[in-house]
Amino acid sequence: MQDFTRYAVYYAPQPGPFADAMAAWLGWDVAAGRAVAQPQLPDLPGEVAELTRSPRKYGFHGTIRAPFRPVVAEADLIAALDDLAAAQPPVRCEGLQIHDLHGFLALMPQGCDTALADLAEAVMRATDPLRAPLTQAEIARRRPESLTPRQRALLDRWGYPFVMEEFRFHLTLTDQLPPAQAQAVAQVLRAHLDPVLPRPFVINDLCLMAEDLEGRFHLRHRSTLSG
Repeated sequence: MQDFTRYAVYYAPQPGPFADAMAAWLGWDVAAGRAVAQPQLPDLPGEVAELTRSPRKYGFHGTIRAPFRPVVAEADLIAALDDLAAAQPPVRCEGLQIHDLHGFLALMPQGCDTALADLAEAVMRATDPLRAPLTQAEIARRRPESLTPRQRALLDRWGYPFVMEEFRFHLTLTDQLPPAQAQAVAQVLRAHLDPVLPRPFVINDLCLMAEDLEGRFHLRHRSTLSG
């Protein structure tokens, strides 16, 4: 039986070309729970493995509820997520575009900000009773001195600073890169990913993810959004 330290609620693509391409880009398949070969792309300014070191362990995902230590069993997390998802509709977005978020390249959806924020808030409220309070070490890892007063208040209340009005859904693609390198990588990635990017981009389910003892994340359950 796999030991897990934390759980999270993410978006992850359903099986298909998009999921395969993104697992290969990061080098970790969350559904299979294994490393996969990364692509060799001409004109890429650096090795893919070096560009994706930080996001690799999480796998390709969009955070809806950041990782937390649970106070209930996995089966109880699944039941709670299933109940929530049954009351929430899918989120339909126009598509995905690559953006530079302070040096981190990420895919961001268009045309669905309000629906995504509403879903994230519902997930946050439903899962909050299921998490353990943050330890002092966990708070310190969030670098509270760098947060705004509002972000610090959200960290104290919800266990994560980028929730509610601070929530910004994105799907991380790289480590933080220097500006010129980020621009060059984005150009190559746009051409590489364009054939598989979903149009529209639809979030049909909530994915319960679990972190193993080595810090790798695994897909444990999908809860279909059917409200």
